[in-house]
Amino acid sequence: MAKLRPTKTFKPKPPAGLPDRETLLAFLRDAGETGKADIARHFGLKGADRRALREMIRELEAQGALAKRGRKGFAEAGSLPPVGVADVVERDGDGELYVKLTKSDDDVPNVRLAPGKGEAAAGAPGLGDRLLVRFERLETGEFEAKLIKKLGQSAHKILGVIRKHRREVRVEPVDRKSKESLVLDPSVAHDFKEGDLVLAQVGTHGGRYGPKPGKVLEVVGTENDPRAASLIAIHSHGIPTGFSEAAEAEAKTAVEPTLAGREDLRDLPFVTIDPVDARDHDDAVYAHPDEDETNKGGFVVWVAIADVAAYVRPGSALDRDAREKGNSVYFPDRVEPMLPETLSNGLCSLRESENRATLAVRMVFDKSGRKKGHRFVRGLMRSAAKLSYEQAQAAIDGQPDDKAGPLLDPILKPLWDAYRTMKIGRDARSPLAIESDERRIIIKGGEITSITKRASLEAHKLIEEMMVQANVCAAESLEAKRSPLIYRVHDTPSLEKVQNLADFLQTLEIRWSKGEAPQTARFNKLLEETRESPNAAIINEVVLRTQMQAHYSADNIGHFGLNLAKYAHFTSPIRRYADLIVHRGLIRALGLGTDGLTDQDIAQIKDTAEVITHAERRAMAAERDATDRYIAAFLADRVGATFEGRITGVTRFGLFIKLADTGADGLVPVSSLGQEFFVHDDKMHALVGERTGKRWPLGLSVEVKLVEATPVTGGLLFEMLSEPLPPDPKMPRPRLGARRQAAVKPRGGLPKGVRRGKRR
Repeated sequence: MAKLRPTKTFKPKPPAGLPDRETLLAFLRDAGETGKADIARHFGLKGADRRALREMIRELEAQGALAKRGRKGFAEAGSLPPVGVADVVERDGDGELYVKLTKSDDDVPNVRLAPGKGEAAAGAPGLGDRLLVRFERLETGEFEAKLIKKLGQSAHKILGVIRKHRREVRVEPVDRKSKESLVLDPSVAHDFKEGDLVLAQVGTHGGRYGPKPGKVLEVVGTENDPRAASLIAIHSHGIPTGFSEAAEAEAKTAVEPTLAGREDLRDLPFVTIDPVDARDHDDAVYAHPDEDETNKGGFVVWVAIADVAAYVRPGSALDRDAREKGNSVYFPDRVEPMLPETLSNGLCSLRESENRATLAVRMVFDKSGRKKGHRFVRGLMRSAAKLSYEQAQAAIDGQPDDKAGPLLDPILKPLWDAYRTMKIGRDARSPLAIESDERRIIIKGGEITSITKRASLEAHKLIEEMMVQANVCAAESLEAKRSPLIYRVHDTPSLEKVQNLADFLQTLEIRWSKGEAPQTARFNKLLEETRESPNAAIINEVVLRTQMQAHYSADNIGHFGLNLAKYAHFTSPIRRYADLIVHRGLIRALGLGTDGLTDQDIAQIKDTAEVITHAERRAMAAERDATDRYIAAFLADRVGATFEGRITGVTRFGLFIKLADTGADGLVPVSSLGQEFFVHDDKMHALVGERTGKRWPLGLSVEVKLVEATPVTGGLLFEMLSEPLPPDPKMPRPRLGARRQAAVKPRGGLPKGVRRGKRR
């Protein structure tokens, strides 16, 4: 069926040529933040016109009409994004609140917070709160902010560790990017112990210098607690924890499913294949050869997903809590689930040999791996077996255990045959084949026993491809019914990022046409051609950095990485709210029950996409920070040891090193690289010595010594033991300018005999 697209207002393409000032500003007003390359592409500028554009941008910036955004972006001065994270920074005499965009430049104004529907569920915000807001431009030209949701961490609160000194007690921040510590009032300081993890309020300061006063709001644990890393991550990133009493009560009323309104699928031998330590199971699979004579060599593939929508109804307390959380958050030592355990590890988990409610999809593939059709079923199923990835893979590889052995011929071999047929279609589609380097932290008895690289088995790829195809079916069915839905989208890499990739590859003498449209097949060809080269790992890393970040949206732009035109998340409703919304959409659109998508769900679907995108990124940051802290704790007793690693980041202030065995990331400060003054060459992705031209390029394998490991912040500091590469004879030497310019005294300086004080 042809893809249904929303009606768009026709906008004529601008005439090629240098725009005038007003035309350029009008474009930036509509586009928001954008880069010079994208402006030039929009107006079709080349050669001399591009140079003239750069000069026009410089003039507008000097006049205050344009402002920088990020490293290379620009926007109209005073402009704001459609949605952003903001802090409540002011209350006027009438009680009106004003917010300021976090990470904003000086040109961004404070914006009045309009009363809105978001306050009903979240409560009225106050000074110091951090909010997710929508910015709207009024007819007057000014902006107004509307609350989408309150975020967990207040702008003026810090998570820190109690440190007792001889004369004072301080709260030292656990965020390694923060240098601001707080001093506690001596009258209450004795209430806290050295090493207490506390949430503290930043007070007002009476003087200009010295640390600010602070007030402890809550003791959340101790730094020596084996679970300190996850506790810090949860509080630092404002991860919602626990459930409301109403949600817990609703979960306890859930009852076993029956056949009422469901198709009986209990005779189909579904199996769940998950990590060995998985606590919940929201997907099961089954496949067999297609018996249809017109589809010889084809397969029927079933994917059964837990019917969470049957238990989490729109507007319920469970639904409100799940929407606020957005997703489950996974740490090495604990999980903060999206749903109460009664459901996530109970009736919504496809347990072995137990009746479970399911929303399943039956897919038919031909012998070339092309999907011929599908249909959704709301049914009752019973998992025939629970297997781990390793169990299933070992059975296929000829080493079945007692549990997998009896399943090998009737269930596992048909599954693998179906996957290998589907893989033909997958290879033809050529999704992006970037290799991941995930690490698994093993914790026993509160101690980290090992850090290992996650294995990539064919069993993982089988489940992944079957889930991808089920997700495609969900998007296709909802589009066919003209139903609103939340897509999982992934934009095409920007022209600027592709140009940066081309510049980097040129330093490795690898050709990449800058004018070439980004395609997954082209990226895959590059990765395949360099897979056996010494630069394979870093090329994989740079290609990954070239990609945009996937997110949720009510508008479809396709999924570049998977090379799919229609894609939605359907297969994990236990742990992702997006999937629950898609389930409700299917139930309503296909007439599978009365508990489908409501008009209220539809009305707020754009807000929901924004809320859960923020929740996903919040969870990713928290998981990453917790992992860094656990790794730092694991390496704390190995200070002074040497390690093999690779340069994975080059900045003006130092080199980021990833260790080969643990995947730990740490910094070698540029000041510790010797007497040479190093210049950051962003095109070569290298630090280059001013005098000698010696280089520290991205991807270089090095040996380092661990100098410092700080578990409470997750910081690792290294000393470089390897030597830099010799100068590149094909590249010009960096100019001796940075220090000379700093050494030249400005004209019209201070009067004779007057010394310049130190900056504070």
